[in-house]
Amino acid sequence: MRFIEAVDYEDMSQKAARILAAQIIMEPDCVFGLATGDSPLGAYRLLAEWRAAGVLDFSRASAFNLDEYRGLGPDSPQSYRFFMEENLFSKINMLEANRFIPDGLAGDPDAECARYEAAIDGRGGIDIQLLGIGNNGHIGFNEPSDEFKTDTHLTDLTKSTIDANSRFFEQRADVPVQAYTMGIRTIMRARKVLLIVSGERKAEIAERAFFGAVTPQVPASILQLHGDATVVGDAGAFSLIRRHIGRTGN
Repeated sequence: MRFIEAVDYEDMSQKAARILAAQIIMEPDCVFGLATGDSPLGAYRLLAEWRAAGVLDFSRASAFNLDEYRGLGPDSPQSYRFFMEENLFSKINMLEANRFIPDGLAGDPDAECARYEAAIDGRGGIDIQLLGIGNNGHIGFNEPSDEFKTDTHLTDLTKSTIDANSRFFEQRADVPVQAYTMGIRTIMRARKVLLIVSGERKAEIAERAFFGAVTPQVPASILQLHGDATVVGDAGAFSLIRRHIGRTGN
């Protein structure tokens, strides 16, 4: 794994956005794996700005989202499709046909998961997968478990994840309790992985994930086994792992 320490959230976003931008400049028809939540917002804003300035062209690129809540449709402000449209897709020139997100209203979960995996395979797999990390070590919605879940699947969300996501809903009772998510194998098959992490509250889980045992109880720990994984984090998030990697973060 490679570690790049940033000064703060804005610097982290700059560094992450440059890595994503380099991918599309070098490979215009690349396939992105994208994440939602607070962590990637700064990077998405920069990508949109660079597209508006004519620096980036997404017209040949594709994107697959990590996850989507079960029971929420694309018009729901809390759905991840809505999030992606608001924060990135509406601001870049990626074709609508090339934007893939699980269908939260699918009637047959097993068929939807199989469809999504087939769509990823049909595009030749993911070239660079953007990830955040949850307070309990989840990536996507792969929650702590007794085993690593493999392909795209429907999962029950843990109480800690529901609690963390309740800030996006009017009340906790409105938070969905299930979600579709890419599995660990799906994520690990990406040619490159870029994980971004911000804030002191993520420092402990970052140390456990990247320098502790590889275990499904800390799903992000599997990334230690990926052949091309980069972690970009700010000073707060790196406060405990700095001793492992040196102050330069390289």
